[in-house]
Amino acid sequence: MEWLMGPFEVTFVQRALWGGLLVSLICALAGTWVVLRGMAFLGDAMSHGMLPGIALASLLGGNLLVGAAVSAAVMALGVSVVGRSPRLSHDTSIGLLFVGMLSLGVIIVSRSQSFAVDLTGFLFGDVLAVRPEDLLHLGGAVIIALVVSVLGHRPFVALAFDERKAHTLGLRPRWAHAALLALLTLAIVASFHVVGTLLVFGLLIAPPATVLPWARRIPVIMAGAAVLGASATFIGLLLSWHLHTAAGASIAATAVAQFLLSTAASGLRRSRARATPPATATPDRPHAKSGHLS
Repeated sequence: MEWLMGPFEVTFVQRALWGGLLVSLICALAGTWVVLRGMAFLGDAMSHGMLPGIALASLLGGNLLVGAAVSAAVMALGVSVVGRSPRLSHDTSIGLLFVGMLSLGVIIVSRSQSFAVDLTGFLFGDVLAVRPEDLLHLGGAVIIALVVSVLGHRPFVALAFDERKAHTLGLRPRWAHAALLALLTLAIVASFHVVGTLLVFGLLIAPPATVLPWARRIPVIMAGAAVLGASATFIGLLLSWHLHTAAGASIAATAVAQFLLSTAASGLRRSRARATPPATATPDRPHAKSGHLS
């Protein structure tokens, strides 16, 4: 069992594992709503949109988390403002801002003397460089994300499935959408140091999307996504150690591999269900009714 547990006896790998576990919890809480609302492209754009703030903070010797948060907030505000144009689709607005922010980030990084090193670290992260203070920040982010998810559960559910009904019920969909964007920003900003601005999207989207075909309740999707994110972190770090590959990329690739396996298994289950004749309903054995997410 030395090959399985040996890598995690090293201190910096232990910190990387704890960092990945905390990131998995945050991404499970935020990513579930992103998947249910179909906000994947926005989440991807926001993760890339952090680059200018991170690069500028690094160039000026400032706090990277603050730079990332400011840049992500600007990206979210820009999407909201530009998206109101009646002549531009929402996806077009997001795509243009996405490319613009990414280009600006690369331009800022190119002013650094260590351009290649800086850009690689920003884009792909360095999970093996997680420090004890980073774990404290991630722990605080988990608590905030959990509080927002619990307090906003009802309006988030209504917003995800029927925005007009949310307005009718007095749940203030605009405020709920703003809170959801804040939760998404928190998850992305808290996670970029572990897997980078390019790969954070994998942990944010892949685990909830993997669980979605198998679960009917939102808390179950979140719990399953957290477990899958944690397992992707463990397996990714293990593969990285033995195969000498990039740790962040190995984690993200493992999460995507889980999604592909889940999709294949779900497709196989549907094929078998179509091939099996439905059971005859009787008073003692009625047909099962399809459930819904809640």
